[in-house]
Amino acid sequence: MAVGLDPPRNILPVAGVRLSVAEAGIRYVGRRDLTLIHLAEGSQVAAVFTRNRFCAAPVLVARHHLAEGPGVRALVINTGNANAGTGVAGLRAAEASCREVAEQLGCAPGAVLPFSTGVIGEPVALAEKIAAVLPACVVGLAEDQWEAAAAAIMTTDTVAKCCSRQIEMDGVTITVTGMAKGSGMIRPDMATMLAYIATDAPLHGAALQQCLQEAMAQSFNRITVDGDTSTNDACVLMATGRAALPPVTKATDPRYGKLRDAITLVAQWLAQAVVRDGEGATKFIPIRISGGYDEAECLRVAYRMAHSPLIKTAFFASDPNWGRLLAAIGSAGIEDLDVAGVQVWLGATRIVRDGARDPGYSEAAGQAVMVQEEIPVRVDLGRGAAEAQIWTCDLSYDYVRINADYRS
Repeated sequence: MAVGLDPPRNILPVAGVRLSVAEAGIRYVGRRDLTLIHLAEGSQVAAVFTRNRFCAAPVLVARHHLAEGPGVRALVINTGNANAGTGVAGLRAAEASCREVAEQLGCAPGAVLPFSTGVIGEPVALAEKIAAVLPACVVGLAEDQWEAAAAAIMTTDTVAKCCSRQIEMDGVTITVTGMAKGSGMIRPDMATMLAYIATDAPLHGAALQQCLQEAMAQSFNRITVDGDTSTNDACVLMATGRAALPPVTKATDPRYGKLRDAITLVAQWLAQAVVRDGEGATKFIPIRISGGYDEAECLRVAYRMAHSPLIKTAFFASDPNWGRLLAAIGSAGIEDLDVAGVQVWLGATRIVRDGARDPGYSEAAGQAVMVQEEIPVRVDLGRGAAEAQIWTCDLSYDYVRINADYRS
């Protein structure tokens, strides 16, 4: 079960964005596994994709369409098959899916972005299965289908991930709504497993792309479940411009910062939801590193801790084995680190001071923190003013079971 994560509620439609879901039978039986998103004409779209060199066929096609196409009008997302490691046949399937969507919606194939998630390396008749349900999917397009779409894109997720925020700008209400899926194979690099965020704000061009990249830097690029980066990671930001405001085309526009912050809040909520629903997770663990020379070394320490199986299993066991924390900090590759200046906290309890056990620390105090579902970890390196935060989870028996049974 997800840690402190409830099913979506109070999800707000975004003017100019319609969604629909269908059962295409791609892998699952008796569940919706196809999502169609239709954007109003004139909508602006930015995206970031995985840097995994074995990126999936839909990633290659989506990148090409985004760069060379006439402007995005639709997104098609299938669950159950990643269409990765499928060679030329996979590319043809992704392109054929775009053609099928384009024919139904009356747009160019290059205006369609395909996305897939699921098992890697398995061939499947994607285009045929998608084509069979597309007519009904198009008929069902509506602005209020965000929650259904968030459920349809799930794989090993246990709860749909979707949220909304609104802000006021020059007397106009701006809506931001997003959804994401992800539970395992989570260590994003310029994206997440799959995430889609839409706003009716008039963000255009370079400002839209910069907004997405800045939001990602503080959200999806700060999470890890198991240290693995998917072949299919993608995050899309869609701006329909339906709010009655002049376009925001540059980051120097005084309105840009407020819009970026609203989008970042949605992205952070979704990113944390992915970690809270990490495969087999029982603990949610924010890790904040301060006192570094620069942000890069703070992140290096944070990820070294978050990727340690010894640390993650200690959290699962509610065992305040703080020696494992010190071992990870010391092996993070900061060669000139003065360990005598390091301090470590579990929650509000300081366990390490001046590089050694805090004289006031007791095992009972550490245990009281470790039994909680949310366990903030804070480290002060004592060597500068930089800081960084990431979010991770524990490693349980269920993580092994879920992944051992994934294809069976």
